[in-house]
Amino acid sequence: MAELLDEIDIQLLKTLQKNAKLTTKELAEAVHLTPTPVFERQKRLERQGYIKRYVAVLDPELMGQGLMVFCKVKLKQINHELADAFARRIQRTPEVIECYNTSGSFDYLLKVRTADMKHYQEFILNKLGDIENLASIESIFVMDEVKQSYGINF
Repeated sequence: MAELLDEIDIQLLKTLQKNAKLTTKELAEAVHLTPTPVFERQKRLERQGYIKRYVAVLDPELMGQGLMVFCKVKLKQINHELADAFARRIQRTPEVIECYNTSGSFDYLLKVRTADMKHYQEFILNKLGDIENLASIESIFVMDEVKQSYGINF
């Protein structure tokens, strides 16, 4: 799909990734166009699905979610029904902020945020531990975030 984008579209997307709060006028200045075509391009990029949504990135520490853990989950058995059931359960679990179905030695990689180790223990025991088809869990505790990016590189 990227072949449908011209240089102005790409510059517009790069600029929005850095700061989605810019006004249409500010975006127009950044890509050297007038506001009307920039507004139309932005709406087209939204309609075509290049721009999925606009979000505010919050500080987890200030929000009381300072502990980040990557949790590798292996299921005893996997098929469409079990995978769908696991996905539905995880989607209802607020501590899990990202979930990926993976290949290799585990089936899912969860990115989990909790207040502290005690809350993570409760999450493991009361939420993941309740999943009948669970074979194993391996937790990787993040000591420091070295790089964090929300954008796509072009």
